[in-house]
Formats: sequence, C-alpha cells, structure tokens
Amino acid sequence: MHSATYTERRSKLEAYFDRTAAAAWQRLTSDAPVSGIRATVRAGREEMRNTLLSWLPADLTGLRILDAGCGTGALASEAALRGGEVVAVDLSPTLIECARERALEIGGPQPAFHAGDMLGEEHGEFDHIVAMDSLIHYDAPDIVAALARAAKRCRRSMLFTVAPNSPLLTAMITVGRMFPRGDRAPFIAPLAESKLRRLIAAEPALRDFTAGRHRKVQRGFYTSQAYEWVRR
Repeated sequence: MHSATYTERRSKLEAYFDRTAAAAWQRLTSDAPVSGIRATVRAGREEMRNTLLSWLPADLTGLRILDAGCGTGALASEAALRGGEVVAVDLSPTLIECARERALEIGGPQPAFHAGDMLGEEHGEFDHIVAMDSLIHYDAPDIVAALARAAKRCRRSMLFTVAPNSPLLTAMITVGRMFPRGDRAPFIAPLAESKLRRLIAAEPALRDFTAGRHRKVQRGFYTSQAYEWVRR
C-alpha cells in the first residue's frame, strides 16, 4: 500500500515529467547544448550513473536488473549491453518512448521498457534494483516503505540515491524556486543520513540487508547521495 503523501507526490511527478518538462528533460539527458546550471546537473547525473553502474557486476549475463525510474534509459541501456535482462520502468510514457528510441539507436540487447509504477509487482523478481534519483522527491518514511517493497523482490542488492540534507542543498532548492513554474523541478526532500539509517534499521523487511558502499556526488546544482544495500 502507498501512503497518501506518496500517491499524491507520485501523481505530481507523473504530470511534471510527462507533460510540463518532458522536452527539457530529454534535452538535459542528450548531448544538446544547455545552460550553465543545467550543464552541472548533466555532469552530476553522469557521474552518479557511472558510480551506480560501477557497483554492479561488469558481466550481468543471467542476471535480472530493475532500473526503477529509468527516465530516458541511459543506465538501462548500459546494463543491457553488459548482458543483463533489464526491466526499465518510469511514470512518464513520453520519457519511456524516448528511452526506447535511444536504446534502438545504441543497438545491442534491448531493455524491456514499461510506463507505470516502478515498484509494480508484475515485473517479477530481480538480482539488482537501481533507483537513481527517483526517490529524492519523497519523504523519509515513504522512501523506506518503497525500499521495503523492493526488498521483497531483490535477490542481491539495491542501489538508490537520496537528496542529502545540507545547507548547500537547501540554498539550491530555494534558488530553484525562483525559476518560472514551467522550468522548476518537482519538490526534492533533503534527508539526513542518520534518520534514513534509523528508519531502515526499524523496518522488518530490510533486516536481511546490510549497508554497503556509499558516495555523494556534488556538481554545481546537482547533489545526490548514493547507497548500496546488500542482501546478507
């Protein structure tokens, strides 16, 4: 079950990424020229994506991977090229269509792209679940609840990112609110690491997992904290 907050915020995210900012998001995740601020976000996302990919096995042959909140599919396509059976899910049908087109341009093994709930049980079980910047819009209890749902269908590891609580990120969020409404990113929920670890420790569905690697990536207007949780 989803909380009311999770459901409401997910609905807003779907509207934002599928309609309000679909074109801008496709441009940001391409090689097209962008503003200085967006260039730092692009660079930060690339560094984070490479970090999470480096935490996955180099050879994914025979393994099932879930890219939860895949956006335009860059991580999913790379994982498929490593031999993984990749299921890539995003709320936005527009971004999913873009992801399919880009994957075909890259060639090689193709991820299975789906528009819908990234944690939908219909997608089955996975060896590794990756959620890059798809949980940063939710509050801590909803993030942990989402991880608990994912854990039930994860055999090896969950890799995810959150927005780390810091004065710098708070300042950037404040500045971001000054942009015209159509250019604003949806709400980002800064999260203290101590609170996250406390909530995870108290969640029964996550007791079979232990903390692994972690890394913060900060590039201009991009700040995100990556975590690896590994099944014992």
